[in-house]
Amino acid sequence: MNPSYASYNEFKNQLLAAFRTNEERMNGESKTPLHQLRRAALNQFDLLGFPTIRHEEWKYSNVSGLFKEAFDLESPTTLTTEDLVPLEIPNLDGNILYFVNGRYQPELSRIISPSEQVQITSFAEATKANPDLVGSHFARYADYQDNAFTALNTALASDGVVIHVPANKTVEQPIILRFVTDARQQNIASQPRNLIIVGENAEVTVAESYRTLGDRSSFVNVVTEIALDREARMQYYKVQDESEKAYHIGTTQVSQTDSSHFYSATVTLNGNFIRNNLNIVLNGQHAEAFMYGLYMPNGRQHIDNHTLVDHAMPNSYSSELYKGILDDNSTGVFNGKIYVRPDAQKTNAYQSCKNVVLSLGASMNTKPQLEIFADDVKCSHGTTTGQLNDEALFYLRSRGIPKDEARTLLLYAFSQDVLSQIKIQPIREYLERVVTEKLTK
Repeated sequence: MNPSYASYNEFKNQLLAAFRTNEERMNGESKTPLHQLRRAALNQFDLLGFPTIRHEEWKYSNVSGLFKEAFDLESPTTLTTEDLVPLEIPNLDGNILYFVNGRYQPELSRIISPSEQVQITSFAEATKANPDLVGSHFARYADYQDNAFTALNTALASDGVVIHVPANKTVEQPIILRFVTDARQQNIASQPRNLIIVGENAEVTVAESYRTLGDRSSFVNVVTEIALDREARMQYYKVQDESEKAYHIGTTQVSQTDSSHFYSATVTLNGNFIRNNLNIVLNGQHAEAFMYGLYMPNGRQHIDNHTLVDHAMPNSYSSELYKGILDDNSTGVFNGKIYVRPDAQKTNAYQSCKNVVLSLGASMNTKPQLEIFADDVKCSHGTTTGQLNDEALFYLRSRGIPKDEARTLLLYAFSQDVLSQIKIQPIREYLERVVTEKLTK
């Protein structure tokens, strides 16, 4: 048996053992429907195993680096408020919840929205206090049958957040979910699980951010399930600025019903290996989905964005724009699929992916896909990958702007198509500053 295969089995067995240990702690609770579902997910993970590059959906993303590390799955933290100061975003107000190594930290968090507007509960607490709500939505949208990482999260997730917005309510303050990995002392693995339920004609803005403290390795495997009822509206942002030793597998699964509106932006700044899955099912007429993405790998970073928009009902609309800036020896992947079912007549769906490659060592793999089984639709997709526009660079330099500054201006303008879509002003201003700093290095 070669060493890589041995470490693969060691890591897999460690994860299976963690579930069995948790079962022993739960005692009588192991017979609940929720736990039975977890057990089924674990069995599916055991059956599937981790994906390899032989799997079509993982053709360009090799997860074998995970198996070379030993991770602590149950690590307490000594993180304090002072430790979080470098991670703060200036002038950011709202409901701010901190999760350290996947666990909710109430002493570091603040919830300011009244309970009649929104109920915000940790996942661990909600499974006990409101098992009917969790049970009716948990694993209903994010399918674990064919996705090993979703199956693993479904089995092992012990904390995260449950957000429930009642019908006809508008949550006036944004909900900011800050996931911090404390990797100062040891390698950390966490499995956060988020469930967001937005009632009929309700509205909410949610932002997820992922940061790392310390220089040890980390593995975050997060699943967020979102259910939008009739005429519900949601803005959803995801920001990743993790360490050079961070592995991140994230799946966001969205289910939309009639006339609902989902608006998302994903910004990936740093991380060793990042895989973002954004899957949206438009399961209602006149539902709309908008997706924006910006990724900026450098060094030897690898960033993979997979999107799926499933038009299941007639008269729905989706629009998607992803942009990448790649430097050094980094790699990027974009795989976007639009699926139009036979009954989904009058569908409008648009997809675009544009990339700038700044060095000979960087590479970008794109795979736009259309699968259309209806005849009265308007669908298009396109992708471009190239170098910085020499004419635009020459024009700026001819106006007296130094080469490096001109280059930064052009790349910043390229990124603005995505950054300008973020409606929470302090987050947008923070990202604009960080993007500028990264472009000038």
